[in-house]
Amino acid sequence: ITSTMTKFTLTTLGAILAFLSTTNGFVIPSTIRGETALSMNKKKTKPRKSGGGGGGFAKKATAINIKTKKKAANPDFTYAGSIRPFPQSPTRIVDPAAVLSIPDYAIDGVPKKRGSAYEIEIKTPEEIEKMRKSGRCAREVLDIAGRLVKAGVTTDEIDAAVHAACVERGAYPSPLNYRNFPKSCCTSVNEVICHGIPDERPLEDGDIVNIDITVYLDGYHGDCSEMFCVGGKDAIDEKGIKLLQTTYDCWVKSMELVKPGVNYNVIGKTIEDYIKAEGFSTVRNFCGHGIGSVFHTAPNIFHYTVNQDLQEMQVGHVYTIEPMICEGFADPYMWQDDWTATTADGGRSAQFEHTLLVTEDGVEALTGKIETSPLQFWEEESAIRKGIWLGTSENARARAEELSNR
Repeated sequence: ITSTMTKFTLTTLGAILAFLSTTNGFVIPSTIRGETALSMNKKKTKPRKSGGGGGGFAKKATAINIKTKKKAANPDFTYAGSIRPFPQSPTRIVDPAAVLSIPDYAIDGVPKKRGSAYEIEIKTPEEIEKMRKSGRCAREVLDIAGRLVKAGVTTDEIDAAVHAACVERGAYPSPLNYRNFPKSCCTSVNEVICHGIPDERPLEDGDIVNIDITVYLDGYHGDCSEMFCVGGKDAIDEKGIKLLQTTYDCWVKSMELVKPGVNYNVIGKTIEDYIKAEGFSTVRNFCGHGIGSVFHTAPNIFHYTVNQDLQEMQVGHVYTIEPMICEGFADPYMWQDDWTATTADGGRSAQFEHTLLVTEDGVEALTGKIETSPLQFWEEESAIRKGIWLGTSENARARAEELSNR
């Protein structure tokens, strides 16, 4: 899941600037032109020195009850595409006895623990081991959610399965009550870029769906997302297939470059150069983020060219890469729920995400696929690396080859 989010409209510049003062969400946003970013605690992020750029749990011991804030809807609100909000089920509860720990925002929706906005934490071996476990847990839950994707299933049903799968593994679903988010995962369909709230809309053949899973297991978050096609590849038109393939390939291409000593700015340049050549655009208003015991922290991972960002990757850095690629106009348009960000022109958007660990010999996907994970068409047909991608380290490549050939 991306870190904090900025609200956007297509009205006046003044309205946009007013919205920018009230960030709320998972993805770290940049400004209108994508030149700076906002941190999760709503403060403007300073350039790095090397350059660049509803309330709470019940206090009973029986269950955690979430109360969400709602505001009156504007009946004249204009939507950019064909997706509309449907009714939502009541927010689900968590039995505290069933999970190993809960994040600090679980009670009132406000994150208290904040990592540095500028200094990137180097994880200890003990922390890395915990993040391997949270990453695998997130992958298991994502695979469970993906198997449910078919026509007639609602995203609320997917959310229910995600919630149950997290708790069964002793994990808290990280999105739940994070800044009052009302559900346990994000489901973004067609033109929804990110942070779609699961509801009672039945999925339809031809829909493309991003399911974004984050779990909090034993004090550490694991974060990943993947695309799914309702009805399979045959139900998707050629442009949709190209969007999915291009998004996957630019993502893998950028991750292939991760290793100690590499500047962080190569990630965004690689992504933007690749997708522009294919006729697509990259969202500049949301970016990847550092992750660990804190949901969102340094570094900000931009998915577009930021030439002045010269900070280098080091062994032990852990962060997400999660490009959001659009058919047309890439600036987001915010729904009235203050979470759902869609494309402004109604064009479709796609996204993939891994939690990544920088290793001595490259990179490892902590949320990489496992023995039971399905192989998607974009993996089989990738122009960058065919088969399952788990990283560039020797161990990751060997494991990926084993899984791809099973």
